[in-house]
Amino acid sequence: MIFFTFDLFMRTIFHLDLDAFFVSVERILDPKLNGKPVIVGGDPKYGRGVVSACSYEARAFGLHSAMPIRTAYKLCPQGIYLHGHGDEYTRFSKTVKNVLEQYAPQIEQASIDEFYLDMTGTQKMYGSMFGFATRLQKEIWDKIGLPISIGVGSNKTVAKIGSDCMKPKGITYIIPGMEKEFLSPMPVETIPGVGKVMKQSLNARGIYRIGDITTLSSDYFGTAFGKYGIDLWRKAHGEGTEYLTIQRTRKSISRETTFGNDVTNEEELKNTLFYLTGKVAQSLRKKGWEASTVDIKLRYTDFQTLTRAKTIKPSDDDKVIFESAWDLMKKARTRRVGVRLIGIGITNFSPLNEQEYLFEDYEIKRKKMLRAVTRIRDKFGYESLMFGNTSEDKRLKSMENYFQV
Repeated sequence: MIFFTFDLFMRTIFHLDLDAFFVSVERILDPKLNGKPVIVGGDPKYGRGVVSACSYEARAFGLHSAMPIRTAYKLCPQGIYLHGHGDEYTRFSKTVKNVLEQYAPQIEQASIDEFYLDMTGTQKMYGSMFGFATRLQKEIWDKIGLPISIGVGSNKTVAKIGSDCMKPKGITYIIPGMEKEFLSPMPVETIPGVGKVMKQSLNARGIYRIGDITTLSSDYFGTAFGKYGIDLWRKAHGEGTEYLTIQRTRKSISRETTFGNDVTNEEELKNTLFYLTGKVAQSLRKKGWEASTVDIKLRYTDFQTLTRAKTIKPSDDDKVIFESAWDLMKKARTRRVGVRLIGIGITNFSPLNEQEYLFEDYEIKRKKMLRAVTRIRDKFGYESLMFGNTSEDKRLKSMENYFQV
């Protein structure tokens, strides 16, 4: 007879991965797409962009995410190529999260289609964790129509690897204490973070399976790869982060300024709003968020104050946010009197969805540029790199008076 001892305080982490999420949403919107090779991404007509997501039928032709759309079309010319519906992806992601919030004490949304749940201590409430995962999977399918794969383990790394084992609509439960045995036969690139270069480096040392890593000492990996090598060795032994990253989400990010003298010149108002928009967008990108609501504030010389708001496609782009804000400002400013104060705010945050920006070459380049701008400003100060009228920006800096809510 074999006896199992369970640590009551051992973590129980779920990783939920929505299968071919963008394609699954497109099929809900248009059921005629079911059973067909569907590719969400760039337009093969112009050969621009890359594959953002593809159905399992398309994968049978060798397609995969991030593949150039031109290559995808050569492999699967009969496929159905869609540009995608970003707003719908966000809406469905939020709907899934609403379901999860009914059950999980803690949730970490890793991306638009990935969630971690900390279900530690809920066995008395929900019973078998495998059974609960089955019920959760069925509820998301029945209520929303989205297929989802679930991995259950003692930490985030093991749970994430587990969710990828039996796609689509699979459930993998890794018995506590069996993590090392579970991982051992898998290729080294199965470990999150092991890319093409690292795989080649490991293979050159005769390391092909995760189990090969465990035959060597942590000192070996520390010498060869530094801190990353030690972390890799720990993951190969089934160790990983046990606690979720729970952020207290701010309700809004806003900036406003009060003019020293009331302003009537439209160009000055536009330049000021442009500067303030850059500040809120910078804060947004540093958080790794996108915003889907833009609001403006306008106060006249007689202290009459107006606010306006607009829903946009989730974005962290200065240009997108500014254009919406300036449109609101122009519509709000109907009186020919001086303006004392203007402000801009952004709300309704969601994690940055990088996949949506794989659709077009221009979008890829712009996202990379904005990230570089954010890093430079964060390191050397906001004024180290400016868009638009630099002298105007510097003048505005001296009078800026902003508030964060």
